[in-house]
Amino acid sequence: MKIRRVCAQEVPEVHALTIDVLSRLPSEALYAMVTEDDLYAHVQDHGEIHGAFLNGRLVAYTILAFPGLGPNNLGREFGVPQAELQRVASLDGTVVHESVRGQGLQRQFHELREQRALAKGCLYLFSTVHPENHVSRLNLEAAGFELKFSRPMYGGLPRHCYAKRLG
Repeated sequence: MKIRRVCAQEVPEVHALTIDVLSRLPSEALYAMVTEDDLYAHVQDHGEIHGAFLNGRLVAYTILAFPGLGPNNLGREFGVPQAELQRVASLDGTVVHESVRGQGLQRQFHELREQRALAKGCLYLFSTVHPENHVSRLNLEAAGFELKFSRPMYGGLPRHCYAKRLG
């Protein structure tokens, strides 16, 4: 598999993979759906999307968000001082097609996103995950993230909130 940054022209493919994979999840609450517009915003202005391609076909992707001072900055939830909110990055989601699960993609994506956040001068990395998403929770904890609190988010969905201090 080849992992590389996704460009704007590939956003429809990212969205299609999202809909395909999420259609088979046991519960819609496990993943907060993103719109195609959200994906374009990540690619163009507020982050990065990196995809895993197998034989030229997108089979997984991950989102790293740089929310700046916008309303979606999780730093506020974690008590980051206003002066440091520009140095916050968020792991905004990972989708892996069933055909390539178990190959360590989430771990590779964590490493890549952390490297990219450091390169952008970020001090904080945050992520949210559904309490029943055991694989993602284990991968976050293995990557050095700490569970800080749990609460409803994204329209009332239960979420564990993880943090990692960088640098």
